Amino acid sequence: MIKHIPENIIEYCNDHSEQDNDLLIELKDFTQKNEEIPQMLCGSQVGSFLQMLIRSIDARKILELGMFTGYSALKMAYACSKSSEIHTCEIMDKHISTAQSFFSRSEVGNKIIIYPGPALSSIEQMEINSFDFAFIDADKNNYLEYYKRCRLLIKSKGIIVLDNMLWSGEVLNPKDQESKVLKKTASFIKGDDMMYSMLIPIRDGLMVCIKK
Repeated sequence: MIKHIPENIIEYCNDHSEQDNDLLIELKDFTQKNEEIPQMLCGSQVGSFLQMLIRSIDARKILELGMFTGYSALKMAYACSKSSEIHTCEIMDKHISTAQSFFSRSEVGNKIIIYPGPALSSIEQMEINSFDFAFIDADKNNYLEYYKRCRLLIKSKGIIVLDNMLWSGEVLNPKDQESKVLKKTASFIKGDDMMYSMLIPIRDGLMVCIKK
């Protein structure tokens, strides 16, 4: 993660933002202690930003690619109405099991529908123009394909958010495959006439796209 802002300033911002409830805090702590790469969890700052976007458009049907241990899905579930649905894709059985154990303890867990297996296979079966919001945070090598499909799944005025679009700054001089794909994805989005877009340096970079 690129640290443009001093840690104490980030803490101040978090302290003056909506706080996670006890279950979300427990899920973050569990992930930190039990996962080899706990930083895959989007974190409270990104999670709260997703909540603000969801509330701003009253998103009722939400798509997530890359559930991990379920923090972001649960965070989004708390932000949307009782009749809303969150359709989330995850390939790792271990992560699905962890997420389900926390979803079952939440009053909003029944909003979340999990699609096991490769995300590309799952989203190919989903209905065009049926989602209000999408959060892409799965494997980086497929980011461009995820975006191209999500732009069709999202309704007009809907929002797509892509995480890790700065990739710790590696996109400035991409050498590894992930960095090259992320830079290619950013360039594609910049030239996409279907979207209004902005790359924001929150945490590891959030690309926010609004469908025209």
